[in-house]
Amino acid sequence: MRAVRVLATTGPADVTVEEVEAPAPQPHEVLVDVHAVGVSFPDLLLSKGEYQLKPEPPFTLGVDFAGTVVSGPGFEPGQRVAAVGAYGGGAELAVAPADWVFPLPDAMTFDEGAALPMNYLTALFVLEERGGLREGETVLVNGAAGGVGTATLQVAKALGARTIGVVSSQAKADYARAAGADDVVLVDGFKDRVKELTGGRGVDMVVDVVGGDLFTDSLRCLARLGRLMVVGFAAGTGIPEVKVNRLLLNNTEVRGAAWGEHAFANPGYMQQQWARLVPMIESGAVKPPIGRTYDLDGFRDALLEMDARGTLGKSVVRLRG
Repeated sequence: MRAVRVLATTGPADVTVEEVEAPAPQPHEVLVDVHAVGVSFPDLLLSKGEYQLKPEPPFTLGVDFAGTVVSGPGFEPGQRVAAVGAYGGGAELAVAPADWVFPLPDAMTFDEGAALPMNYLTALFVLEERGGLREGETVLVNGAAGGVGTATLQVAKALGARTIGVVSSQAKADYARAAGADDVVLVDGFKDRVKELTGGRGVDMVVDVVGGDLFTDSLRCLARLGRLMVVGFAAGTGIPEVKVNRLLLNNTEVRGAAWGEHAFANPGYMQQQWARLVPMIESGAVKPPIGRTYDLDGFRDALLEMDARGTLGKSVVRLRG
């Protein structure tokens, strides 16, 4: 079978497609005939050897995927599913533990299924589990036009929040609005604009997947008792530091939110999250915006676009029509 491979951790330009042996599932695993694979930020980091998980090359990329079941416990052959894993989904056949495989609602396409698990379960974890979001609160989302950003906008709206997106261009602003943002501001001068939009009060929560230079002004956007959720560092300009006197002055908090660390270590947790997410899907509140689509040979190009910060929504690689 064909698979997207990292032969050496020298970056996305060296990612290739190779013929490899089909996986042999263990008794607790589901074998999936893959129709679509989501292109995720961890894929980019894995290709560079910069992810916290460091598999020994060669290995197969692919965190999120969707397709039909070949075999496995708890599922029927031919059943439509979405799945998530640490890596290995970017192939014509993939395996995942049954706990990490989810029935795909009829309303979802395979492309949308491949865009769902990591981003939307992350958003749910960040907003509810770690952020304690309450109905009526205001959430500021940095990097609002990307995969995690658009997922966070939609889940926050489904939970009854007002959303403000921060983006770096007008094209990204339009994309974030289409994904569901109530308001969108450009990065330049965003702190002052957010204060205007909130009547000087600030926001109850910042979801930050960007880090870098945005961090300090994001802290300044918080209202009293506000929370800044650290999700990632897509800016790639270093890990910001917190001057704790800023937290003391307004009773604000900075909280880490690493979904994978929690979810993969707690059996059954992802299934609980999926059950929480399904009503949002069925109501139409959650509908992943798909950016560009590629064939399997284009996985490398999708990563290069992501590395250049040109990705809108979730890029998807299609293996079957």
